[in-house]
Amino acid sequence: MNRRHFLQLTLVAAIRASVHAADQRPPRIILRNSWQTVNIGDIGHTPGILHLLEQYIPEAEVRLWPTNIGDGVEEMLRQRFPKLVIIKTPEEIKTAFTECDFFLHGSGSGFVAQKHVAQWHQETGKPYGIYGISLTSATPGNETRELIDGARFIFFRDGHSLEWAKQAGLKCPVMEFGPDGAFAVDLRNDEAAKKFLSANGLEEGKFLCVIPRYRYTPYWKIHHKPMKPEEEVKAKRNEEMKEHDHAPLRAAIAAVIRQTDLKILVCPEDESQMEIGKEMLVDPLPEDVKSRVVWRPNYWLTDEAVSTYVRSAGLFGLEMHSPIMCIGNGVPAIVCRFVDQTYKGLMWRDIGLNDWLFDMDVPEDVARLVPTVLAMAKDPAAAKAKAAKALEFVHQRQRETMAVVKKSLA
Repeated sequence: MNRRHFLQLTLVAAIRASVHAADQRPPRIILRNSWQTVNIGDIGHTPGILHLLEQYIPEAEVRLWPTNIGDGVEEMLRQRFPKLVIIKTPEEIKTAFTECDFFLHGSGSGFVAQKHVAQWHQETGKPYGIYGISLTSATPGNETRELIDGARFIFFRDGHSLEWAKQAGLKCPVMEFGPDGAFAVDLRNDEAAKKFLSANGLEEGKFLCVIPRYRYTPYWKIHHKPMKPEEEVKAKRNEEMKEHDHAPLRAAIAAVIRQTDLKILVCPEDESQMEIGKEMLVDPLPEDVKSRVVWRPNYWLTDEAVSTYVRSAGLFGLEMHSPIMCIGNGVPAIVCRFVDQTYKGLMWRDIGLNDWLFDMDVPEDVARLVPTVLAMAKDPAAAKAKAAKALEFVHQRQRETMAVVKKSLA
């Protein structure tokens, strides 16, 4: 063998080794999520899906592309996921577009990052998928239709959105129900939760959590900005309906206090709910009831909230993601919803909890709220069994949907 032939063979072997090494490297995923920090549910989407990726595709390298992870959220995520890569700058995003293999759109109230999915598709031509969103009944535009049809999969977090997609003629190859990412949240801040409960005389398993809310989240209050004309309409609707929406919750609180030995914790899911919780749930209560009701006056992050929920006997109220995180951790949770919200609340039907879903615009539903809350309070074993059955189905769908995600990376 002459020197030239030897060098040629050495070069070929090196190229083959390089290609083989590239083929063997872990898949790289861009996760587009983390929409805002003023709501512990919006925060919860991200650690939920990160947990699923960690559990079912542990070899993957995940790069989180957030909208907002300030206010202590980034530190919380890094503590739970120390290997997580977070991309923020245009240079980091550009590098991720070059180096990553797959774009994963995380859970949200809609196709939140559609323009970034379009950017990925146009600039890279590489595959993408959409995990755990709701969509409205509006007719999808051409770009929305093309992007959804071009995805490897789209998982809708509620059956209503899935049915809408079918009726709209969307043709994504995998189009199914898939649980909201927040079902998989396993964050904890036990120290903060124990300290708060101890300071307020709340014993583990001896209290229920209650969450208030306006019909429309008053972002103008949260962000301290003047209202836009469309926000003035929403504010008017909030004022008109707040007594209607919270009176049944007060009745349930009173029934629990008077008929059981449980206490009540009124707590927030977003930064606007401490105020309305005090105004509409705590202050109007009779004194004999109020003496065993605790009001949380300040906002919290998802880890402390979940550490509190898992120490409760259950939760009910006007929000969605605290119930999701409760069921995800085996805690009973009742959902009350409005016509003004997205269809996400209907997922309770999809996971077998229709008896724990209440439409506050339907008098018959409102009438059964108090007895349902009382049943949860008086028979904790049955309530936990019901929650466990729902969670079993959620786990099944998580396994099945993440198998699709993994296959799409190949």
